[in-house]
Amino acid sequence: MDYKKSGVDIEKGDQFVDWIRATQPRNAPHADKIISGVGGFAGVFRAAFEHMQDPCLVASTDGIGTKLLLGVEYNRIRDLGQDLVAMCVNDLICCGADPLFFLDYYACGKLDLGQAQEFVAGVREACLKSGLFLLGGETAEMPGLYEGRHFDSAGFAVGVVDRSQILGPERVKAGDVVVAIESSGFHSNGYSLLRKVFEKDMEDWVDQLLKPTHLYPALAEQFKRNDLHVHGIANITGGGMSNIPRCLGDSLKVELTPWILPEIVAEVQKRTGMKDEDLYLTLNCGVGLAVILPDSEADTLIQIARKEGFSSWRMGRVLEKDSPTDKDWYFV
Repeated sequence: MDYKKSGVDIEKGDQFVDWIRATQPRNAPHADKIISGVGGFAGVFRAAFEHMQDPCLVASTDGIGTKLLLGVEYNRIRDLGQDLVAMCVNDLICCGADPLFFLDYYACGKLDLGQAQEFVAGVREACLKSGLFLLGGETAEMPGLYEGRHFDSAGFAVGVVDRSQILGPERVKAGDVVVAIESSGFHSNGYSLLRKVFEKDMEDWVDQLLKPTHLYPALAEQFKRNDLHVHGIANITGGGMSNIPRCLGDSLKVELTPWILPEIVAEVQKRTGMKDEDLYLTLNCGVGLAVILPDSEADTLIQIARKEGFSSWRMGRVLEKDSPTDKDWYFV
């Protein structure tokens, strides 16, 4: 008996690391700041932010959830890599941060090199699109914990923002407008429900269900380049519209105007009989980001988003609460 016979193949793990190192793209973001990356005990990134007066590091972590089960079943592994990056980096930009680097954790029962390479290829492509350097990660074989081709993964993204430019409650004011940026689908939330809702006719819906999560950092960069005074950004993930009040001070609330739901969201409501409030608390309902900014700049932001290929519309406004017991968000 040895480690390999017990189910852990160290040599195959080393081959995977060698492949990641050998295929690192030369045009990777922030490559000039890398002291050491994949293959060491930890990645080393040179912190050089001369253009900032008070640089603050911003970190986020997330996973893909049970969307993984569908992705493995239908062999859409590369798209899952984008889901992982998007779920982390889309949180970074909510603080106004510029993405810097990314780490991933990949855990499986038995390492399938082809599947693992496909997944990391998706992670790396998404990092390139998001301005992230894939600095390192961890691969773990754990026989008995995962069966067959099933695996789990977690991502960790780090960015930087000048302290004076951090977005959030201190900036948002009554009278601001909330602008929606479309989602690509359900992103990576709600799949424990969705897999049950569509289990009898999954083949008819799987292409929509497995659309990879939109990456928004390039769009957020366009907002900065056009000198928009964005006050807050909410990534609409688990909890649906309840994510928007996370951008508000205690004295503010958001009044939302109903929009036409995507067909697949309307189908979920039809099949489950969920009330409107429960639906908007469970799913993103077609909204990927909610951007809060002055009314005078809302139309410009919508035009920029549409030029970048994203549907966008006014979805609400920020108001003062009449009393502390007012709801944080509601529909008119």
